[in-house]
Amino acid sequence: MTPKDRAIAALNLKTPDKVPTFELEFQLSREMFGRDISPEALRPNNIGKLSARERDAKLNQLAEDFAYVYEQLDYSIMPGPYGINSGDSTAISPELKFLFKKILELTKGTRMLGYHADGTFSITDAAGMTEFAYRIADDPAGVHAQAKHMADRAIARNKVLADAGLEVGLLCSDYCYNSGPFTSPNMFSEFVQPYLAKIIQEGKKCGLYMIKHTDGNIMPILDQLIECEPHGLHSIDPMAGVDIKEVKALVGHKVCLCGNVHCAALQTGTDEEVIASAEYAINHGKPGGGYIFCTSNVPFLGMPVRRYKMILDVWKRMRDY
Repeated sequence: MTPKDRAIAALNLKTPDKVPTFELEFQLSREMFGRDISPEALRPNNIGKLSARERDAKLNQLAEDFAYVYEQLDYSIMPGPYGINSGDSTAISPELKFLFKKILELTKGTRMLGYHADGTFSITDAAGMTEFAYRIADDPAGVHAQAKHMADRAIARNKVLADAGLEVGLLCSDYCYNSGPFTSPNMFSEFVQPYLAKIIQEGKKCGLYMIKHTDGNIMPILDQLIECEPHGLHSIDPMAGVDIKEVKALVGHKVCLCGNVHCAALQTGTDEEVIASAEYAINHGKPGGGYIFCTSNVPFLGMPVRRYKMILDVWKRMRDY
């Protein structure tokens, strides 16, 4: 099977020949491969300063770097390229269209391409959260109107992204702290869940596979997330006490689980803790298929490269079915 075949099998709750892997974002490309595919490398103001010839050369080099990095990592789903787009929230820039097309050409259809696709309320800073709480109490109709506008905008943009070659919608609005969701489950069911469900439903109509990401303790709203019928659920956060063994038993027959190697252990734990976390994730996510191996967030800048390579070694050792 190709890496793409493995991801499709897992997202359809089937058993591939090997456990697939990917990350929502990969921030260690410069440290591991000497190639910069970070969002900062793609900012429009950087590319906008270039001449037409320089711009074309830059975009071709970026596409080659993306393809090279994700082939070296053997990702089944390639995240990004984030950081380059027009200011119009429902349109995508010519540069992004070019990168989509070029990256897919270079990888010869063997890997899926993912991009941010959410449009629901998420955790904000403390001041924003206070204001949000007042708005729910004082103007629920206005909150619903904003939620609908955000969802409609995401749906329209996802259609454009799908037409440009997107295959996986990465729904990256965070809903949960380590203690639980940012609203009560009842409020979540009113102001977030229906709009998330609509975004997922419409994304599927465009042929997209939809993976819902949120950090934190999802257990109080796990049933609501599953009712939205995403193909995948990421990240099954162990730092919030979410146990992939428990989640697999509860909903592994309904949704592909993506996770859940402990990111804090990768940064500050012992080698033994890192290996144990990776082995635990595979041992409890893998059985019966419907599982994609990845960290509980992303391989972030500052994470020791040696540690990320360590969990990839565990994955390679244990990925065969």
